[in-house]
Amino acid sequence: MAANKDKTPYSVVSYFCGCGGLDLGFRGGFKYHNEDYQKLPFNIIEAYDIEPRCIETYNDYFGEGHAFVKDLANTRPEDVSKADILIGGFPCQEFSSCGPLGGLGTERGRLYETLIAYMKVHKPKLVVGENVINLERMQNGEVLKTIEKDLAAAGYIVKVWKMFAPDYGIPQRRTRLIIMCVRQDIYEKYGLPEEPEARFKNNHRSIEWAIGDLVSITDNSVPNQGDYFEASKAKKGNGQGDESNHRDKPAYTIRANPKSRVQFHYSLDRRLTVRECARIQTFPDDFVFKFSKTVNVSQIGNAVPPILAYQVAQSVEKYLDKMGGSD
Repeated sequence: MAANKDKTPYSVVSYFCGCGGLDLGFRGGFKYHNEDYQKLPFNIIEAYDIEPRCIETYNDYFGEGHAFVKDLANTRPEDVSKADILIGGFPCQEFSSCGPLGGLGTERGRLYETLIAYMKVHKPKLVVGENVINLERMQNGEVLKTIEKDLAAAGYIVKVWKMFAPDYGIPQRRTRLIIMCVRQDIYEKYGLPEEPEARFKNNHRSIEWAIGDLVSITDNSVPNQGDYFEASKAKKGNGQGDESNHRDKPAYTIRANPKSRVQFHYSLDRRLTVRECARIQTFPDDFVFKFSKTVNVSQIGNAVPPILAYQVAQSVEKYLDKMGGSD
């Protein structure tokens, strides 16, 4: 979908931006697998993350210098710009099935409250949060209910979209929760954005579709394709990625723990390269990761797949257009 060049872009502030997967989806203007993802009418005016190397990767790609290292837990929302939309994949480690599972009892597990602080001060039209599927399973769903209730108390209607990535054209078995928050007064007039259509529900893209053209490339003529961990053959059965992928199916989830969780190729006797992991996450090939393999795979694994984010952003665009610019 092409963006209307005459349209005034909607302003966006990004919390917990990481290396920029969610932000790239909202911005658009990239090519993946010979498909053009047209620029969308979102202007990311500020982006923040606590990890300096993520911010460096982000600014290297976007080149606009609007991303900064910041500890959001100790940031006054008054010191952040007011925007139409706040986006943020708040840290998932305390909710992830392969993380410490500290939940809301930890400082990191309560970082979603930084979104609420911003909401109370700046009252953005929409807030788009993102997190892992295990969040809805913790304490029989009570953790997610608490987060929804806290977000709603800031004056918003909250709807959670459960998105199984292969249903949306992502060549990876990964489920994410998109937490869509619409300001109460706007909801009363316009309802909620429509959840993106699962156009690939019965036609999942395979790992071979994603990375098959890279099989014969062993150097960095395609950025990061020469970078992978040397390791023995995959173990069987622990379900966390230490196994070989299947040629005709979506890849296993690309995880942020690269030492023991980087998967094996579907046909080659080696682990996946950094570029193959990025491809499976739907990053374009010109999105370069310049740090160590460990850091690079961690950044990729922590990211929202840009093409998944792009479809969420398209729904947000349609919804805001329906409002006709009113607030």
